[in-house]
Amino acid sequence: MDGLMDNNGRFPLETWFWEMPVCTRWWTTATVLCAGLVQCHLLTPFQLFYSYRAVFVKAQYWRLLTTFLYFGPFSMDLLFHVYFQQRYSRLLEESSGRSPAHFSWLLFYAMSSLLLLSPFIGMPFLGHPLSSTLVYIWSRRNPDTLMSFLGVLVFRAPYLPWVLIAVSYVLHGVIPKDEILGVVIGHIWYFFNDVYPPLHNGSKPLDPPMWWRRLIEGRPRGEEANDETANGVDNEFAVAGAGPEVPAPDMR
Repeated sequence: MDGLMDNNGRFPLETWFWEMPVCTRWWTTATVLCAGLVQCHLLTPFQLFYSYRAVFVKAQYWRLLTTFLYFGPFSMDLLFHVYFQQRYSRLLEESSGRSPAHFSWLLFYAMSSLLLLSPFIGMPFLGHPLSSTLVYIWSRRNPDTLMSFLGVLVFRAPYLPWVLIAVSYVLHGVIPKDEILGVVIGHIWYFFNDVYPPLHNGSKPLDPPMWWRRLIEGRPRGEEANDETANGVDNEFAVAGAGPEVPAPDMR
């Protein structure tokens, strides 16, 4: 057993879990726990999906969160979605600075947008479009990173959301409106954080407000000002040496 542990006395899975940033760690944990509770028949999907009437008339407010946590029962499809959720959530959170304030604000923006649009498109579970939002933002911020699909199709990261949409269409025979919705919401965030600021003197309309930073980070204004100066240089995710030389990660 000692041979399986690292230098800190942890198993590889335990090390992998605690190395995740805090938001990604608990989102991944809640997703797996939610699937486990349904698998054990302690909960049913009917208790988890988002419904305007159930939330705001019957006061079942937990649905505002559980709609983002349930991807289905234990299956290969669940593992696939948890992998994508954990991978791209982690990459974005690690690139968002020294604290979870920026990333948690991104999650708040995406979740709020999805909840507002859900009644109009008939989408009770919103975990898939939320993951698609994160995948899209990461892909646009890493235009030179090479990706590999099943070791056969090699393409650059900005094409990743469209490859996933095409694969979903081939497998299920219907246009994946959840993936497309995630792309739309992700593009709005990307535009106002990456395209708009250089054209408008660095202004970022979707940056987290000061009260949100104090709530999440618990630090005074002086330290926030210092963080703004530091994060203004590099608040985006970049891959060192990105380009044709970057090894292509396998999407299997």
